[in-house]
Amino acid sequence: MTVTEATETRTVVLPEIADPSKVAPKDARELSKLFFDRLAVLEEGTPEYQYARNTLIEMNITLVRFAAARFRSRSQDEMEDIVQVGTIGLIKAIDRFDLTREV
Repeated sequence: MTVTEATETRTVVLPEIADPSKVAPKDARELSKLFFDRLAVLEEGTPEYQYARNTLIEMNITLVRFAAARFRSRSQDEMEDIVQVGTIGLIKAIDRFDLTREV
């Protein structure tokens, strides 16, 4: 982490993650904090912002699958719908997440 004296803002370099879905849950928690910190200062629509947002989504998609597993007695088509709705919820949660409200 570096601090620039002219603007007094933190610059965080995001790690390159080849396959975010393979990140261990413990590591995903720490990396998520790092990515959320970076999202707070990036301008929406930039390639860096998209990388951070997409990586967060991919790292946390296992949570959606875990929650959907509670409905495993459903048909395959219904399971796909549940995962799809959960993924949309995850994306909305990431877009609305406010790191300053974390307890």
